[in-house]
Amino acid sequence: MTVVTHERFHPAETAEHGEHRPAAAATGAAAITLSGLEKSFGANRVLRGINLHIPAGQFVAVIGKSGCGKSTLLRILMGLDEPTGGDLRFEGADGSETGANARIVFQEPRLLPWLSVADNVAVGLGEGIEKRRAREEAKAVLAEVQLAEKAGEWPSRLSGGQRQRVALARALVSRPGILALDEPLGALDALTRISMQQLLNRVWRELGCTTVLVTHDVSEAVHLADRVIVLEEGRIALDLAIPFPHPRRHGNPDLAVLEGRLLSAILGGDGGH
Repeated sequence: MTVVTHERFHPAETAEHGEHRPAAAATGAAAITLSGLEKSFGANRVLRGINLHIPAGQFVAVIGKSGCGKSTLLRILMGLDEPTGGDLRFEGADGSETGANARIVFQEPRLLPWLSVADNVAVGLGEGIEKRRAREEAKAVLAEVQLAEKAGEWPSRLSGGQRQRVALARALVSRPGILALDEPLGALDALTRISMQQLLNRVWRELGCTTVLVTHDVSEAVHLADRVIVLEEGRIALDLAIPFPHPRRHGNPDLAVLEGRLLSAILGGDGGH
């Protein structure tokens, strides 16, 4: 996993769009507002006027066909790319513009093989943290992802699912206000993936951070998110609330209906109308 910061990030609500969590303000979660957001690469207009508001503490999944712009959108949120038009704003609990402690987890864990599990996690705290304190905080977050007993192990001795939990812990150790997830479970087998989905949901509910997940898996989006955004050719084709409490059970027929609406929108059906 790579930990990403940008100069606008500082390391160290409605029924329609999902439940509001009062814990969001306490954890420093930031609301995200996109107004007319554009991104072009030469003549290729990838994002075409995205208007979107994500309340602090909400879990939003972004899905769509390959090339629809979802990863580009995530990169702009993280400061890895700059928009070519429009506005991106992060807002604190009082509605004023703020920075956000933002972290990202990729599909590949990208752990440092010469560091122990605990030291890999401590990297997420950045520079200037006393070593003993860093290890204590790393061990605490490893316990949250159910890997406390692996703190002294080398990454090579872990399973794929365990390595991805370490990657998640490294992103979480700084208690981010915004957590970005770019297909973080895509390389895992089906049962490990379900286990990781349950872990992600639990950690998100406990921390209250604003979370944006990019995924190709419609079922995953419906089970994890308060709200699912379908992108099509750089525009929002569907913005669907998932009005069911967490945690959610796999096999729930009501969720299957929502999956059908999303698949219809992605595949060019009626979008659920």
